[in-house]
Amino acid sequence: MLNLRVDEVRLENGKQGRREVVEHHGATAIVPILEGGEVILVRQYRYPIGTELLEIPAGTLKENEDPEACAVRELEEETGYRCNDIAKLAECFVAPGYSTEKIHIYLAQGLMRTQTNMDEDESIALERFPFQEALRKIRTGEIQDAKSIVGLQTAASRL
Repeated sequence: MLNLRVDEVRLENGKQGRREVVEHHGATAIVPILEGGEVILVRQYRYPIGTELLEIPAGTLKENEDPEACAVRELEEETGYRCNDIAKLAECFVAPGYSTEKIHIYLAQGLMRTQTNMDEDESIALERFPFQEALRKIRTGEIQDAKSIVGLQTAASRL
C-alpha cells in the first residue's frame, strides 16, 4: 500500500537536506447522497489516532486503477450501494509535506441498495444523516477527517 523512502536533496538556498517521503498509490472518497437527501457516512476505528472517526466512504486505489472505478467499487464494498450518477468533486493531496497520496473525491447519487463486501480487516458502521446535519457535524468537530470535510463542503456547493 505504501513505501517509505529517504531522499538527499539540494534545497533552494543551496544547502543539502533530507526528506522522508511516503509513496502511496492514492485513494478515492465518495459523498453518497440518498434520494431523500441523506448522506451515508461510515464510523470506523482509526488505529494511528486511537479513536473512531465519522467519515465519508473511501478506499485505496489499486495500482494503475482508474479513480472513478475505484470510487464505484469502494462505495459498494463499504456501504452496500451502487450509484447511477457519479461526478468528481475535487482532488487533493493528503499531506504533501511527506506523502505523495492524492485523494479523488466524488459525489454519488441515484443510489441502489446491494450488499456490502468489506475487506477482512474492516469494521465499519454505516450512519445516515440529513445533509445539513453532516455539515453541522463539521462545525461542531464531530467530523474531523480532512477528506470528509473537503468532500461534504464541496458537495454542499453542488447540491
